[in-house]
Amino acid sequence: MKAVLALGSNLGDRFGTLQGALDALFDAPGLRFTAVSPVYETDPVGGPEQGPYLNAVVTAETSLEPRALLDRAQGVENAFGRVRAERWGARTLDVDLITVGDVVSGDPLLTLPHPRAHERAFVLVPWLQADPEAVLGGRSVAGLLAGLDKGYVRLRSDLTLRAPG
Repeated sequence: MKAVLALGSNLGDRFGTLQGALDALFDAPGLRFTAVSPVYETDPVGGPEQGPYLNAVVTAETSLEPRALLDRAQGVENAFGRVRAERWGARTLDVDLITVGDVVSGDPLLTLPHPRAHERAFVLVPWLQADPEAVLGGRSVAGLLAGLDKGYVRLRSDLTLRAPG
């Protein structure tokens, strides 16, 4: 199955954390790297006052069930000091599962596709760069993005994530 994961960080060594998370996600069987987007700096959306994020999207092929992939993502978040103290608060690392194959899940612990991805330019802009043919909920990511404000999503051409490994 194809999996799409969004990475974000706005505390500490943001870029180092994104690279470390990318490496850690693929450091075990069941997930094969296919692409990573450029890095973008974005203003926070919602939540308390906080600093800007670095964001990227990674695509992969996975043999893992969605819940096992979520467990891996949360394990990587925890390894990088993620603290869940405040909803939409600042964080060292956020790893969101956006899609896992064609799985549709309303489970409160894992909603797929991600319930707000279609309205988040900070997910869609990098996703489109990683996969120009990307589709979410039967609509092209490019089409979804056309109706969104992208002004707060800025390319960081000075930062390039390398493939894991």
